[in-house]
Amino acid sequence: MEPAGSLGQPGILKNIVDIATFLVVAGSAIVALIHLRHLRASNQLRALLAIQRSFQKRDLQQALRYVQAELPERLEDPSYRAEVAARGFVDPLRHPELLVCNFFDGLGAMLKCDLVEETGFMELFARLALWYWDRLMPVVGLMRRNRTQTEYHNFEYLAIRAGAWIRRHPQGTFPKEHARLTVVDPWQDQDAARQSHG
Repeated sequence: MEPAGSLGQPGILKNIVDIATFLVVAGSAIVALIHLRHLRASNQLRALLAIQRSFQKRDLQQALRYVQAELPERLEDPSYRAEVAARGFVDPLRHPELLVCNFFDGLGAMLKCDLVEETGFMELFARLALWYWDRLMPVVGLMRRNRTQTEYHNFEYLAIRAGAWIRRHPQGTFPKEHARLTVVDPWQDQDAARQSHG
């Protein structure tokens, strides 16, 4: 006869040890998954901050302004277009639009390879990427004239994804549970009147 309080059969003790082992392993796995999630979020934040820093660099800012203010007129010059279309090295000092193409091509590669999470990335860059794609698509076309169709294909991919994201979120992703503030443009009527007369 077994003494009172005894666990009895060795099988019961083994079952208790197995359950305890399972609980320890499962707990460790859960902790590891939580840690991986935090690491991924930390890496996403670092990537977005690095992109923001790159975006604010002086040479890129100058190139962005060039695309906006000067490039349309420059593209009217056949010799300028020929330089872009020619195979081989195209001098980015003479063609700053290529710095912008390279920047967005890199962003497209990051998005395509899942190095950045789409939602936060698109919140920051979707409209900008699509706006610059519309202005730089003719440059990409010139580049592809004598090269392969893969020239700036990651920029193209980014534009496709950005366009889809904007169509899904035409008003952005402002949380619906929060009321928007009223934003007033005190010069709207004055500026509209000046533009209609000028």
